Amino acid sequence: MVDDDQHILDLLLTVFEKEGFQNCLTATNGAEALFITTQNNPHIILLDVMLPDTDGFTLCNKIRSETDVPILFLTAKTADLDKLQGFSFGGDDYITKPFNPLEVVARVKAQLKRSTKIPSPFSRKKIYDFGFFKIDPNTGKLTVNGERVECPTQEMKLLLYFCEHPNQILSKHQIYKDVWGEFFGGDSTVMVHIRRLREKIEEDPSTPKWIKTVRGLGYVFEVATDEDVS
Repeated sequence: MVDDDQHILDLLLTVFEKEGFQNCLTATNGAEALFITTQNNPHIILLDVMLPDTDGFTLCNKIRSETDVPILFLTAKTADLDKLQGFSFGGDDYITKPFNPLEVVARVKAQLKRSTKIPSPFSRKKIYDFGFFKIDPNTGKLTVNGERVECPTQEMKLLLYFCEHPNQILSKHQIYKDVWGEFFGGDSTVMVHIRRLREKIEEDPSTPKWIKTVRGLGYVFEVATDEDVS
């Protein structure tokens, strides 16, 4: 959610969390919003048009080069020309201020259903429970030693990728291609995200038990053969 009015952000954050949404991130300017988008791969973006360092239409155009997730404009501009401009820059919906927060939630849910980002209750994924830590891919919840640990979207995708490929040597190139969707580059990106994951799930990140480096080959998520996943 991107808006330079902190009161609006706080209001929306409260409403979305009451509606069961998790990992809601906020930004008050364009630079912060672009950084959060590239680092966290959000499922949907609410974007104010008038920001202190840029306008929402220009920012939308930049975000569209990073992701194709739904973008909903929140703005006080009500003219039809402004709405058409928003759609021409890649927006998926246009909500004018003042607005009913529950209407915003309803529109977000509708967009998420269209983009198939909300999993069907009939296609729930299994929970990975390794004792010391547990991952629920249905909610994006990571629990380590009984405590909830915040895990950004891209790190969660990487962790789930390891869980789906236990005891397999995975090269940096393969990991980057499968998790980030690109074919070339990304070695440093993979290394940074693995370091962050180790800091979250390893008792001793400098001597990892789970995500191990295989020199010259890549990484392996090592799971004992008698360690079951629920």
